[in-house]
Amino acid sequence: MQNVIEFFRTLPKKKCKQCGSDIVEKADCYGNLCDECDHPAR
Repeated sequence: MQNVIEFFRTLPKKKCKQCGSDIVEKADCYGNLCDECDHPAR
């Protein structure tokens, strides 16, 4: 059985649903848009 830490370490990076770039995740990151696409001025 795989170690829990290794499981989370090997998960693929989340991708922005709008532009496709990798999302830099935060502690409570449930969104699916990157910081650029989710900027309030857009």
